[in-house]
Amino acid sequence: MFKDANIINEDNINNKFKNIISINYKIIKKAKIYEQEEEYIGEFINELKNGKGINYNNGNSYEGDWKDNIKEEKGIYYYKNGNKYEGDWKENKREGKGVLFFINGDRYKGDWKDNKIEGKGIYYYNNGDRYEGDWKDNKIVGKGIYYYNNGNRYKGDWKNNKKEGKGIGYFNNGDRYEGDWKNNKKEGKGVGYFNNGNRYEGDWKDDKREGKGIFYYYNGDRYEGDWKDNKKEGKGIYYYHNGDREVGDYLNDDKIGVHAKLNFNGSVAQKIY
Repeated sequence: MFKDANIINEDNINNKFKNIISINYKIIKKAKIYEQEEEYIGEFINELKNGKGINYNNGNSYEGDWKDNIKEEKGIYYYKNGNKYEGDWKENKREGKGVLFFINGDRYKGDWKDNKIEGKGIYYYNNGDRYEGDWKDNKIVGKGIYYYNNGNRYKGDWKNNKKEGKGIGYFNNGDRYEGDWKNNKKEGKGVGYFNNGNRYEGDWKDDKREGKGIFYYYNGDRYEGDWKDNKKEGKGIYYYHNGDREVGDYLNDDKIGVHAKLNFNGSVAQKIY
């Protein structure tokens, strides 16, 4: 229908068909002013794009609904870099529900506001990862769940695309961490549950046990004291499951110096390490 539309003389078009044309002299003139290559094929009302139409502009193209020269309601935008957006539009901007397909294989499906990802949405990564949750200003912000392709999973708070606040990390080996996160790492107060039945409650820093904490061993033993770099370091008390307890210093997980052992029967013994 529009094969030879570019050479149609507007003066020869019957008025009843004037709302269905490819391109008119006013569009050509505007394109030259902005030094752009622009073409519109579709419906006009009162010399303005209204209804359904396709617009080509500098390698990009839009196909969908128009209202008074503005992209409005439903449409598909093809970007010259290979990306594609399908969904809602408001005042020439992506707003409402929509899907953005990236040329690298990533995909986002969800809410948009003022041309940005904002609200609730799902982002599918080309490596098999997936995030479901809150977005603001094109970033992961708020509550959400991130599924890793290796089976790990994080559920909790996010800030500027990073795990930050309260959250739970589920690991593919059966371990689990519940507590504070900062800059994508376990940091603050938290509990680590290990697949062998051990458990740690206390301070974390840079993804490691560091500060004050209690380590519960699956056999009933317990250590309460200082930690550094995932190891016992500083002052601590070791409680044995038989009722004995031992007080002393630790370095790099090893006992050092003089340790006092208080046996369950009331006797006291000392040992130098």
